[in-house]
Amino acid sequence: MMAKKIDEEALAEAYNRALALEKAGDADAAAKAYEQVLELDPDDHGGAAVRMAAMGRGDTPPKAPDAYVETLFDQHAESFEEILVEQLGYAVPVLVRQRLQELKLGPFKRMLDLGCGTGLTGGTLRDMVDDITGIDLSENMVEIAHEKDLYETLYVAEAEDFLEDNEEEPFDLVTATDVLPYLGALEPLFFGASENMVPGGIFVFSSETLPEDVLSGRSYMVGPHQRFAHSEIYIRERLSATGFEVIEISEINVRMQDGHPTPGHLVIARLKG
Repeated sequence: MMAKKIDEEALAEAYNRALALEKAGDADAAAKAYEQVLELDPDDHGGAAVRMAAMGRGDTPPKAPDAYVETLFDQHAESFEEILVEQLGYAVPVLVRQRLQELKLGPFKRMLDLGCGTGLTGGTLRDMVDDITGIDLSENMVEIAHEKDLYETLYVAEAEDFLEDNEEEPFDLVTATDVLPYLGALEPLFFGASENMVPGGIFVFSSETLPEDVLSGRSYMVGPHQRFAHSEIYIRERLSATGFEVIEISEINVRMQDGHPTPGHLVIARLKG
């Protein structure tokens, strides 16, 4: 079956109309307009589903659409580090290194860097690991990481798909910094990580969260900036269910957004032997 060709002009017009309605505060009309966007582009390159969920309209998807994540990061690859580190104050890879050293975890033999991007985490931990494999959905990001010569192996792949299909030897360190904001349901990622690790291996990741009165008992939701926020209780439950024990969960500022801190967690867990 050939994929249906997208009418780019109609799609751009529909998306811009939906965005204008969203910015005007007319959530109901915007949601209807985003539904039209999805009819034109079922793969959802523009992230209409997460925008609708952020407005409290429609079902919360289990994850951000792959086409959306790939498009988003392909477009921003060249300016990614300047925006994330310089403008948004993103320092999670440095926090990961500090906590691993404080807890005297490592050195490591084989590391899997899920959502490796341009190599910020791989570069920060390079001297603590013998061999690093990086995975990212964005080909443009992987190209930049490749140019840095930080990784022994790089793949353009979706993280959950890679974890399901990988047959190479297991890892003793798996990192996923700034991956959870694009995932809702965490079981596929956590189970996949456990299946690709040695007993006693370390799993480190960051997440974003929202105040309890906003989450209102939900395990996860799409926040106002179209990124998934997770409750700490849900993270603990899913880790336990997939064979991990929590070593530490720290409250962190993930990044600045519109001049305000983005609260989140830095989680370090160990796969039970």
